[in-house]
Amino acid sequence: MSNFLDQVAAVNDVVNSFAWGWFAIVLLLGTGVTCTVITKFFQFSHLKHWWSKTIATVFHKDTHNKSEVGAVSQFQALCTALAATIGTGNIAGVAAAICVGGPGAVFWMWVAALLGMMTNYSENILGIYYRRKNAENEWSGGPMYYLKDGLGSYKGMKTVGKILAVVFACFAVLASFGIGNLGQINKITLNIESAFFSNMVVPAIAGVSLVRWFIGFTLMIVGGFIILGGLKRIAAVAERVVPFMAIVYVIGSLIIMFCHISTIGAMFASIFKFAFGAKAVAGGAAGTALSLAIKNGCKRGIFSNEAGLGSSVMVHSNSNVKEPVKQGLWGIFEVFADTIIVCTMTAIVCLSSGYIDLSTGAPVGDVDSATLVAKAFGGIFGKPGEWFIAVAVLLFAFTTVMGWSHYGSKAVEYLAGITGAKVYRIIFCLMIISGALLENSLAWDISDTFNGLMMIPNLIGVLALTPVVLKLTSNYVDRKIKGKTDVEPMLSYDPAIQSEMAAAVKNGEE
Repeated sequence: MSNFLDQVAAVNDVVNSFAWGWFAIVLLLGTGVTCTVITKFFQFSHLKHWWSKTIATVFHKDTHNKSEVGAVSQFQALCTALAATIGTGNIAGVAAAICVGGPGAVFWMWVAALLGMMTNYSENILGIYYRRKNAENEWSGGPMYYLKDGLGSYKGMKTVGKILAVVFACFAVLASFGIGNLGQINKITLNIESAFFSNMVVPAIAGVSLVRWFIGFTLMIVGGFIILGGLKRIAAVAERVVPFMAIVYVIGSLIIMFCHISTIGAMFASIFKFAFGAKAVAGGAAGTALSLAIKNGCKRGIFSNEAGLGSSVMVHSNSNVKEPVKQGLWGIFEVFADTIIVCTMTAIVCLSSGYIDLSTGAPVGDVDSATLVAKAFGGIFGKPGEWFIAVAVLLFAFTTVMGWSHYGSKAVEYLAGITGAKVYRIIFCLMIISGALLENSLAWDISDTFNGLMMIPNLIGVLALTPVVLKLTSNYVDRKIKGKTDVEPMLSYDPAIQSEMAAAVKNGEE
């Protein structure tokens, strides 16, 4: 078994070096810059508008409307997307970025997020614009469709669009088992084992602790009950769990920040100092330190908010919203909430805890990415603080598993139809137990690789379709912000869906 895993790790290292090479980083940041520029810096210039149309409407009836068959409410779509994005990447992922790339990785995580707001916005409006109903009258959307029907509509690009759509769908299925299953379940298992069973002698089965087997089996049963119930059940759980867990985690992080308030100045100074190439403690050159900071900041930023992967498009497209841009606004807020708020809280916890030397950027003592956040909470709250992180990781990671099960099923549906998607969900649930048994580093490395591989075809599609993004945005701004009444709404590439949605918008449904 160990020889097989060694071979898997070796192959993964080679593929990962391509998937997260400078080409991918430039493509990621370049897409964010392009989408930001063509929309005239929408995330900043229309901040008040997107804020008022997203979180400020959380108590409005329309935001929670679930009446449309085959669709979920706008808030449920957001919560399900956040369920998939607010995972271990927000805790262990940020800690890993800091441990490997230094405090400067936090700065590049912010940069990736600010640009990623418009990447996610663009993905989501394209997802709504190119979506269609499946045989069960449920909305189906995602990069597969805007690659095939959007990119494929350009002269001479029909075959290219189809190929990239299939490539994306295949990578999305594989990624769902990495970022969406193995990595999350593995982190749950390690944290629970460390927090509650570290001082106990536990028997082993096949060389693996009985605790791990029990955790994996329990999560498989609970996951099966929710996931096999379909998107409606996943969304119903997500809209109850996600807001609660995010708020509690942020409150806990703020308490730690105020307990270490004297270190805040030095902490932010270290973030900017190491962001631009200050030498790392290991003695690396400034250029090497800068490379590590950028790569780890961008990788972990994407691992947390998934802007650029095209993944959350597959649930945002299930929203009952009629206006593509309106759901795109929720995409902007999704990245803001995930990275600018939650990931920043984790970074503050890590850097203000004393377990990171702010003068060198290196971890202090025996902490690593797997234990840094738990020890930081434990330093203030004692053992209950470590228990809290174990429970937080459980909730964050398990909701990620739920969200990604939907992404994977939509990718399989594109490749093999609805029956194939149902079979996939069963396999996905059975695989949960494997995550509890895997080595930590391998699970994370596999997740990183598949993230990068699915990102590349998606970003090619988004860049190719920036003219459509510009038209949709301009159309919305003219009608909804400038108040022009003589502009017809752009709602779907399909004439039949366009007509149906236009009639609904005319009747006041959005």
